Amino acid sequence: MSQIKVYGLKTNLKNIKSQLSDIIHQCVVKTLSFPKNKRAHRFINLEKEDFYYPEGRTDKYIIIEIMMIAGRTVTTKKNLIKMLFKEIHEQLNISTTDIEIVILESPASNWGFGGMTGDEVSLNYKIEV
Repeated sequence: MSQIKVYGLKTNLKNIKSQLSDIIHQCVVKTLSFPKNKRAHRFINLEKEDFYYPEGRTDKYIIIEIMMIAGRTVTTKKNLIKMLFKEIHEQLNISTTDIEIVILESPASNWGFGGMTGDEVSLNYKIEV
């Protein structure tokens, strides 16, 4: 299970939201062996006065938070981050300086979906990749 939040300026995200979601999902499917029909993305559109970001970033600056059940290897998580940098840069022309990514993990027992906790559900994909 994973859920993804993307933070960015409303003026930037409105034009790239669909394509960015596709890029993120393709990377997640490829690196995490995630089912193609499992996409949970939320876009947090911020006004310029509500989004303070580090010096040296442009208005294209985005933050991607990936929340997922713990269990992936360090190598798998690094591969996901590197693939996201590469694909977003190549397909949307966003500098890697303007992209920040964080993976937040928690045990399956901390998740709830389908009326059960994550450790009670039989998933149709592997977490340990």
